[in-house]
Amino acid sequence: MVQQMSDALDLEFVALQEALLGRYFLEREIGRGGMGIVYLAHEVRLDRPVALKLLTPELATQPALRERFLREARTAAKLSHPNVVPIHVVDEVEDFVFFVMMYVEGETLGERVQGRGPLPASEAIRILREVAWALAYAHGQGVVHRDVKPANILIEAGSGRALVMDFGIAHVNEGAGLTTTGEVLGTAEYMSPEQASGEAVDGRSDLYSLGVLGHYMLSGQLPFQGTTVAATLAKQITQECPPLASVAPGLPRHLTQSIDRCLAKDPSDRFADGEELAGALSRALEVRREVSVPIRMFAEQNQESSTVIAAMGLLALSSLLSIIWSVSDDWGSTATAMIALWTVAMAVTPLGMLTHMARRLLGSGHDYDDLVRALRGDIELRREELASQRGPPTWIDRWARRLTYGGAAVFLGFVGLIPFVSERILELIAPPIILGASALVGAGLLGGVRHQIQGAVPGEGWFKFWNSRVGRWLFRLAGVRLGRVQSGGAPYRPTEMAIVMAVDRLYEALPKEVRDLFVELPDVVRRLEQDAEKMRARINELDGVLNSIESDEAIGRSGTVAATPKLRDDMESLSTEVRSARDAAEKRLTEAVAALETIRLELLRLHAGAGSVDSITADLTSALELSADIERLVKGGRAVEELLEGD
Repeated sequence: MVQQMSDALDLEFVALQEALLGRYFLEREIGRGGMGIVYLAHEVRLDRPVALKLLTPELATQPALRERFLREARTAAKLSHPNVVPIHVVDEVEDFVFFVMMYVEGETLGERVQGRGPLPASEAIRILREVAWALAYAHGQGVVHRDVKPANILIEAGSGRALVMDFGIAHVNEGAGLTTTGEVLGTAEYMSPEQASGEAVDGRSDLYSLGVLGHYMLSGQLPFQGTTVAATLAKQITQECPPLASVAPGLPRHLTQSIDRCLAKDPSDRFADGEELAGALSRALEVRREVSVPIRMFAEQNQESSTVIAAMGLLALSSLLSIIWSVSDDWGSTATAMIALWTVAMAVTPLGMLTHMARRLLGSGHDYDDLVRALRGDIELRREELASQRGPPTWIDRWARRLTYGGAAVFLGFVGLIPFVSERILELIAPPIILGASALVGAGLLGGVRHQIQGAVPGEGWFKFWNSRVGRWLFRLAGVRLGRVQSGGAPYRPTEMAIVMAVDRLYEALPKEVRDLFVELPDVVRRLEQDAEKMRARINELDGVLNSIESDEAIGRSGTVAATPKLRDDMESLSTEVRSARDAAEKRLTEAVAALETIRLELLRLHAGAGSVDSITADLTSALELSADIERLVKGGRAVEELLEGD
């Protein structure tokens, strides 16, 4: 028996994929909760990645839970907001109950805090504000989430946008009677006192949960935790939450006050709604321009590479001095050439490093102006924060600056007098002047070191560099032959390509003696992949033709050109022909993808010990017949193009 694989080998997964054959290609499980299992899938018709949430089979057999799952999924599907994960489809197929939502490439808020620890105040404010906007919108639609927690907040890769998901226990105000009286739903650590008591809740209950979320994001600690669920709920009801500033000192006062207000036991003491909370958070954030993840990583890499680049610069300088000495001491051409090459290498390597970093940033979808704007905003904010911490310059700082400038002026004045002073006088005055100027400059530097250390803005030097002509030139160099890229997200792969990659993994994991029984499989799946690509291209072509026909029809109806009855009939007939050809291409596309899915399912069964070589062989034969039909369709479809050319 073939050894079982780790990715989706259970027969329930296979049964679900069979039920969705031709509609969705299930790639892998990405999450599991109390009521549902979430899969990463590809929607075949629209060729896009989606997240498919399935009500667990044991719960799907219970009519009441099945109905509630569907009802509340349909309620959530009505929500449309930039910070709410949209639901595309709510459906039942055979014994399976599921809904399909947008797939967000990124991580949950819980994963981010667990991986990085407490978040910076600016990042936490942005996330809290976006979640508050989403909840305010939902509350306006009469929907209370009732399970706001880190696992239900997604952070989109690239943009950093926060999206609220899983209104799975959402409560619709108008349908309050549909929920069992006294039933407590939610997560104990994030539950409001009124929800923990089983009382009626409104939008302010979600704001309490958001306050717990903020407390956790900024301190890394939950305000209430017990040894049991009941103990945690009791603390939520009876105990006051410790002020955020007491467990996470150094945060902006407006931020801690906003979080503490959300955690008030009496709902009337909290913010009235999410919009009011978002406004308070905006005041804490002020006018900060957020730095996206790729730009933040770019800045961090700049800082990390500073030591290496400085070391290379010193080596290049020392090598340059060696060249000068070699020429003056006549070291020989070979030695001088080697030192020159070393100098060039040390000078060019930092530029190569910086160009590579710039190219990676461009590859993420950002451009030079994005970097400069983001870094400028970040530097300005850091400068303001440092100024508020250290206060205005003191008399020591002012005198330190004067001593530094005075010493520099004395030295420059002395240099300017050198051509006009005799050598004897120069020997007399040079030592005291140089020593005096050095003393002034040194005293000034030492006196100002305290203020300078406190006032140093991390990254300001790099900002000045990238904002210069050299920085802009390096970005132009980095963008050579890069092409157009999309910001954020995972690399785009058509559905058929993703299935073929999965089939390849399954096929290669089989023992050699099993693979030898159907050696033609890789060629067949490649042929099906090419057929699917042809059909997608054909659909795009026919869509363009339809758009052209509809445009011509619109012009004719507007009277811009004379449209005779015969011409109108011909255009309608042509439109019908093209639509028929498009439908046929779409049908064949679905069949090609379904054939690939069938082969993958048979391989999964084989790995699970429930499949047979004969079944796979039969599927391969059917796939070849389908491929031949698609080839005939492609050839026959050219008649439409010839008809268009004739017109």
